Amino acid sequence: MMIRNIKVDDAERFLNLSKQLDEETKFMLYEPGERKTTLEAQTERISSILSSNNSMIFVAEADGEIVGYLGAFGSDLNRIKHSVHIVVGILQKYTGQGIGSKLFQELEDWARKQHIHRLELTVMSHNQAAFALYKKVGFEVEGIKKHSLIVDDEYVDEYYMAKLL
Repeated sequence: MMIRNIKVDDAERFLNLSKQLDEETKFMLYEPGERKTTLEAQTERISSILSSNNSMIFVAEADGEIVGYLGAFGSDLNRIKHSVHIVVGILQKYTGQGIGSKLFQELEDWARKQHIHRLELTVMSHNQAAFALYKKVGFEVEGIKKHSLIVDDEYVDEYYMAKLL
């Protein structure tokens, strides 16, 4: 298993991974079939991220397939350019194998080099596995976003979590 920065030619595999995650878990933002991203748009997005100083997508590759990712997305606005918002997705078949921890280590190494000071994310309050991972790698709950999402016709709270480097 290898962790690396995404490449432009990963666009199709990354888009397929995202769609597969939409299908197999309810912990991601998109519902099955809701993602309308085209291959061209995905390619452009990856190219834009790679040309940025404060955004990156790290992918986990196993057996020649992309099986997970961690996206760190920053802004060029002066007041928040020290911060990135994080999105993580790992295929169910590969969870519990340390991939998440390795993705976060890669993120931290990159963030320190980019002078990123704040890592932040949200997690559904009932996503115990992800919450445990985030706590393990040093994130702390900063607040609760009540009724943040609707999943299966039920309101779901999210925790705001962050880690300062």
